[in-house]
Amino acid sequence: MALSPLFLFAVLSTLSTLTAYEAPEDKEDIFASRACPAFLIFDNAAYLSDMTIELPCHCKPEEAHSVVWYYQKQLGSTDIRALTDFEGTSSVDSSRVGSGSELRSRFSIRLFSLLIFRVQESDSGHYTCGTASGHFFYGYDVDVQEAMRVSFPWNKTQRVAAVKSGDKVLFQVFTSFWSWSVCDRCGVPGEQTRVGLCYVQSDYLEVRYRLEADRVTSCGSSAVPKALGLEKEKYGAELGVRNCHVPCPSKPPTSSEQQGLLDLLSYGEAESKATVPIYYHNHPADTLLILSCPGARPEHAVAWDRGSVPLYRSEYIEGVNQSARIFIDTGHHLHFQPVHLEDKGSYFCWLQGKYAAEIRLGVYLRLSRKRMLSDPESIYAMKVVLICYMVFTAVFLPIVFGQYCWRTLKDRRLAL
Repeated sequence: MALSPLFLFAVLSTLSTLTAYEAPEDKEDIFASRACPAFLIFDNAAYLSDMTIELPCHCKPEEAHSVVWYYQKQLGSTDIRALTDFEGTSSVDSSRVGSGSELRSRFSIRLFSLLIFRVQESDSGHYTCGTASGHFFYGYDVDVQEAMRVSFPWNKTQRVAAVKSGDKVLFQVFTSFWSWSVCDRCGVPGEQTRVGLCYVQSDYLEVRYRLEADRVTSCGSSAVPKALGLEKEKYGAELGVRNCHVPCPSKPPTSSEQQGLLDLLSYGEAESKATVPIYYHNHPADTLLILSCPGARPEHAVAWDRGSVPLYRSEYIEGVNQSARIFIDTGHHLHFQPVHLEDKGSYFCWLQGKYAAEIRLGVYLRLSRKRMLSDPESIYAMKVVLICYMVFTAVFLPIVFGQYCWRTLKDRRLAL
């Protein structure tokens, strides 16, 4: 890996007192059973933004009991970040991670694997698994793509663009779609989603990268030479959504005594919702809030209900309504920008077509909160004051200058 020796020494010296994830000595190290490549290459991995991704460290020497992850935007640059959570066991709540948060606040290392929460396009780059002493085992070329298009219903036609130089085709750009997800609800109308990522096929890709297929890599990969002239701004991911309606799986039979008790308590209709875990969350009004479904992964089908009202992606997906205060992003998170007092209530989360959790949201007013200069309201107030000051200055100075000129001319006339 092309790292600056002096900068790498500075980074490693700061890690000499840190401890990354360390495997217990009495457990079998399954990661040491796979041989590492003699020459460090990078696996191409493409993801949709706002997903929580996992990068496993597939191999390492048997004598290495701890790992440190390194991040580098471009090979050869001196901007290298060492990612370590000191103990490797920290847990990050993705519901508290904003899309603008810095990378160091959005990752965790668990069993040698690097987890990045709500991954963003700016997180694209090279991730390398190694040790604090400077040995590198496995690498990834991560390409995070923004969803540039959402289709209702999904269009089966693939978008293909070819660029030629004379009679020679330099590269072809196409969209590769994942399989349709399962229906995100059962017993009621639901939705299915399908992610399409941008890929490029060319004979001129860099050889240091392990590609998705023969001569194929993702559009934002570093394996695509800049000389090809691929304008990445024109290409991106797509998200397809279509309607679905599937029955719920049959439940085990209930005895007559149990059914009679459920009917007496008026519990039969709410049985499916009442058996899910309940989470309580209190949040201050007029601030940003992100809710995530417990246990959800990027490939899972996730849906949200507010009480008995379903929140469909056709109405609440991010980007459909630019002025929407409540929306669902491509990583299945429910956003409030900001949350209001009337938003309090029960929110139900579906996971793979089944109820997964109930989140009882409470919203309260912060009456004694101390204002900070970094608050949006404070910034807005300072802008208003500054604009008013500039307007008053622009009006006051010409008046003063005009009075000075008039008095000067008057004094000269009297002197004559």
